[in-house]
Amino acid sequence: MGFPHFPRQKTPFWRILLSGDFSLQKVIEQRMNILVVNCGSSSIKYQLFQMGKAVSLVSGIAEKIGMDDSYIVHQKDKNTHKIKLALPDYFSAIEKIAGLLTDAQWGALSDKREINAIGHRVVHGGEEFKSSVVIDEKVLDRIKFYSKLAPLHNPPAYNGIKATMKIFPQSRQVAVFDTAFHQTMPEYAFMYGLPYKLYTKYCIRRYGFHGTSHRYVAGAAAEILGKPLQKLKLITCHLGNGCSITAVEYGKSVDTSMGFTPLEGLLMGTRCGDIDPALVGYIAEKEKLTIKQVTELMNRKSGLLGLSGVSNDMRDLMRCAEEGNARAQLAIDVFVYRVKKYIGAYIAAMNGADAIILTAGIGENVVVFKKRLTKELSNVLRDEIKILTIHTEEERLIAIDTFEIVKDADEGSRK
Repeated sequence: MGFPHFPRQKTPFWRILLSGDFSLQKVIEQRMNILVVNCGSSSIKYQLFQMGKAVSLVSGIAEKIGMDDSYIVHQKDKNTHKIKLALPDYFSAIEKIAGLLTDAQWGALSDKREINAIGHRVVHGGEEFKSSVVIDEKVLDRIKFYSKLAPLHNPPAYNGIKATMKIFPQSRQVAVFDTAFHQTMPEYAFMYGLPYKLYTKYCIRRYGFHGTSHRYVAGAAAEILGKPLQKLKLITCHLGNGCSITAVEYGKSVDTSMGFTPLEGLLMGTRCGDIDPALVGYIAEKEKLTIKQVTELMNRKSGLLGLSGVSNDMRDLMRCAEEGNARAQLAIDVFVYRVKKYIGAYIAAMNGADAIILTAGIGENVVVFKKRLTKELSNVLRDEIKILTIHTEEERLIAIDTFEIVKDADEGSRK
């Protein structure tokens, strides 16, 4: 399968490659090298794409940044190279990555100046960013500003961008926001039933996350189904350690399960998902915990792990359940029920659906889960509603967005 068709593109780049339309040779000849950077709290995932060939050249991850046992796992041509080395901060990690990209044996470039643009995954763009954008000082300041809404995610992205700006000064930088795809949600879907002034004062509303993944698999599903994305009603299920479901109506997100933070919605690996909000104060009082400690409990000690007492990994739970572990089975049952409930709600919200897409770790790899979900939904699904399993490629979509934005900016400057 080629690249999915994404609605923001006037002429999808992957379609040019597959069509053999050499009237567009000028575009094809733009063999732009795009580096994709995804900074986590102590890690950096990276992947280098050559957009003219539409291929990934190298990829890897820097782990345990700021710790004594830090390392980089680098891949090229299906060969893996693990290097243990000191990575005290994001700058040093990206500097080492830059060295690997140009390494005689493990690299793909002769000089880091061959990287035309760098695409960054940024989790939170608030209501301000409705699409991917070129990063300038103002955008960088706003990414830092939205750290108050994503304190675990935006600061690493901000630090990573600052580092790449210094290490790759000739490369243009693009921010691709997880929240951007969900900015098409109608007001009645994203508002909470709280005093309206809290929304205007503190930006308290539902934002949704995993937007890049949902957008990618929705486009891929349209290609598989052989229909325009703008004519489909899809329910995309990103089911990994973090889980969210999105109602995608005619190419736009109209509702999603995560809210102000990624804690809302489905039961997840270590997150509790939907609960009665009064439980926060109740648990704090009974367990003599601070609000911060209760938040930690709900985010890191709950979900599949908290219910089962065994693991946050669905594969482990399936194995334990087969051996007779009742709590492991309970965790699975709650997980499946929550997924089924959200799917049913979104079928109602869109007055139907053409397909349900499963992606990410559980969605793609746990075959037993798909079989059970299909059985559980058998009474509500029409024959024409397909259940598809699609591998999500967020980095590839970030590369495509970055390529398109930089190409458009170049064309605009020439006019």
